[in-house]
Amino acid sequence: MIEQAFEDSGHISLTMKRVRVAAAESMPLLLECARVRGPEYLTQMWHFMCDALIKAIGTEPDSDVLSEIMHSFAKCIEVMGDGCLNNEHFEELGGILKAKLEEHFKNQELRQVKRQDEDYDEQVEESLQDEDDNDVYILTKVSDILHSIFSSYKEKVLPWFEQLLPLIVNLICPHRPWPDRQWGLCIFDDVIEHCSPASFKYAEYFLRPMLQYVCDSSPEVRQAAAYGLGVMAQYGGDNYRPFCTEALPLLVRVIQSVDSKTKENINATENCISAVGKIMKFKPDCVNVEEVLPHWLSWLPLHEDKEEAVQTFSYLCDLIESNHPIVLGPNNTNLPKIFSIIAEGEMHEAIKHEDPCAKRLANVVRQVQTSGGLWTECIAHLSPEHQAAIQELLNSA
Repeated sequence: MIEQAFEDSGHISLTMKRVRVAAAESMPLLLECARVRGPEYLTQMWHFMCDALIKAIGTEPDSDVLSEIMHSFAKCIEVMGDGCLNNEHFEELGGILKAKLEEHFKNQELRQVKRQDEDYDEQVEESLQDEDDNDVYILTKVSDILHSIFSSYKEKVLPWFEQLLPLIVNLICPHRPWPDRQWGLCIFDDVIEHCSPASFKYAEYFLRPMLQYVCDSSPEVRQAAAYGLGVMAQYGGDNYRPFCTEALPLLVRVIQSVDSKTKENINATENCISAVGKIMKFKPDCVNVEEVLPHWLSWLPLHEDKEEAVQTFSYLCDLIESNHPIVLGPNNTNLPKIFSIIAEGEMHEAIKHEDPCAKRLANVVRQVQTSGGLWTECIAHLSPEHQAAIQELLNSA
């Protein structure tokens, strides 16, 4: 049934298209359900699915269906984890992904040729833009698959990845459109995050572009570059230290730009703030932490990028719990400001109450509660909305 659902007769009806999409969407859910039958049953089901999914990725002609199949395949790898693909799977998948990337570049070239045609007009451009959007969406799914493989296999998969490396490097060339550079950086972000310190072998290909693109005109590119610099500090080995030092002023420049908090820029800015925090936390000898900390505190809280918000609040908890003098201030004079940061984070639902970080923040507040006058002073500096947010945190975490 699985293979049948993915087969294409050449004149597929809309109903059959929906069937193939539904079949793709069901795959990771079926694997989750199969867990209760034990590992042997789960593995048998996956082996049956895997061949059909890889075949479909290589042959599916409809981009809408293809994107769903690729997304499903990535989710299945996340469910199954390390060891779910054999050598034959890797060989076939590598060839397919390479072909998808080559097709991506070829299609871009063909569209540029059409833009030079004498019949080119607004209607043609609209059609070309639709084609471009479809190609970029498939590129995001290539990134999804590579993300799932890197997160499951770590540095073991790097030799296999090398066949794709020239194509990924091409994505981040300066002349490429911003979506190419964004998703190329995202792939290298995964290389750094999941394969460090072995990732430094490939640093010559991505480090300079990553540092350059943190100040790019595209917020999406800036965000991908900033995230990469953050995981470089968090997971990279000693070889990355000088580049963490070099990255800091670039990140600060983005954070302090006049339009850094606008709707289109806020996610990139928050990733820059998070990256600064990661450099201070994981590579403290690369920067003057005492000089940077007051600025970093003034940029908090983060609330748009929930994952990075947890990272920054966790680091803030580390600093508070260690009684860091710059964070707490002389005679705890910074505590009202810290309470305000915590309240803002709560109001924007930056951290889920079940997250361990929320409990740590609540414990910080409870500790101040026991100190009488200090608690009164902190609460007095808060607006009624902030006071209510602090109470909600205490009630829930």
